[in-house]
Amino acid sequence: MPSPTQRVLARVPAGVRPFLVRHRELVKFLLVGGTCFALTMVINLSLKLTVLEHKPVVALTVATVIATALSYVLNRQWSFRAKGRQREMVLFFGVSAVAIAVNDLPLIISRYALNLREPEVSALTQEFADFFSGMIVGTFLAMLFRFWAMRQWVFVQRAAARPEQERQEAY
Repeated sequence: MPSPTQRVLARVPAGVRPFLVRHRELVKFLLVGGTCFALTMVINLSLKLTVLEHKPVVALTVATVIATALSYVLNRQWSFRAKGRQREMVLFFGVSAVAIAVNDLPLIISRYALNLREPEVSALTQEFADFFSGMIVGTFLAMLFRFWAMRQWVFVQRAAARPEQERQEAY
């Protein structure tokens, strides 16, 4: 009986399958990241429009922390398929804390160094600058850092340690 992943791969055009299989870890990481990005956007916007209206950096940080918790579960169980190491969770959240700071930095620069906030700019310009600097630039930089750091220090006992045939069946 084929696995769910094998059933999905059967629907993918044949020319794309080798790329997906060869870079499966990255593809899975990006799918988890996309899911967590959407969750971060929804939470961030909800907080900015309600209880944290005048604290955009706090809203982004809270949203990112919540999405990071989901990211840990999804990356550990699916993207990297790590076998449990006792230090893994501590390392994950340590790397994630640095990544959250990386994610917040462009928003901090935009808001407070470049002064892209009301009354210096319009409300629309402020929101665009917040979205672009925090959600786009910040998330991109944090994603690059996370992928590198997760592979370096956190999920080091991932699928690469298994024999090739077992890896292809598990994908």
